[in-house]
Amino acid sequence: MPPDPPAPAPCPEPQPPAAGPLIGPPAPHRAEPPVAGELRACRLCADRFAATATAHAPRPVVWFARGARVLVASQAPGLRVHQSGRPFTDASGRRLREWMGVDEATFYDRSRVAIVPMGFCFPGYDARGSDLPPPAICAATWRGRVLDELRPRVTLLIGGYAIRWHLGLRDVTAAVAGWRDHAPAVWPLPHPSWRNTGWLKRNPWFQAELVPALQQTLGDMLEPR
Repeated sequence: MPPDPPAPAPCPEPQPPAAGPLIGPPAPHRAEPPVAGELRACRLCADRFAATATAHAPRPVVWFARGARVLVASQAPGLRVHQSGRPFTDASGRRLREWMGVDEATFYDRSRVAIVPMGFCFPGYDARGSDLPPPAICAATWRGRVLDELRPRVTLLIGGYAIRWHLGLRDVTAAVAGWRDHAPAVWPLPHPSWRNTGWLKRNPWFQAELVPALQQTLGDMLEPR
């Protein structure tokens, strides 16, 4: 009797992507407040991040300056942003800029747009490859100090963490649907991640009503001085 064929090799368990190489950080803006330098040196979450599936070191993404007219209150950097050192250098950023009706030059002009996430560092992935939430200690330590240095005329709240912190609302859909209660100074928005494509299809009023109103508000305000 011929021998049994060898058993097939077991399929490896899927692994979360590695943190990868880092690009040199952008130069500080001339109008940055002193807290920006302190933030860049923050290592509060070093042990926490080392224990994640990506085992990465803290790298705060600092992108704000005094005088910015628009505040983008976002969630936390993703892996690509961790590598680039610039916020929203991914598909979420492209979608957000489309909602805002701005080009990259305007979006990344720190004298016009300040980007202040709930967590300044990439929080890492869990064992399944899903994003971890921004550590609460980050907002508790830094958010008040940073916002005290900024006087934006318009604030965009990107996703549930920012909406909850700024407005105290837990239901993202209800908060975004009630945008007229807060506009034109504050705009609750869903996260622009591809994961929310289904939400956008189920809520066509967002693209039809909110986005044009947001673009009209931002249009004149973001013109170069």
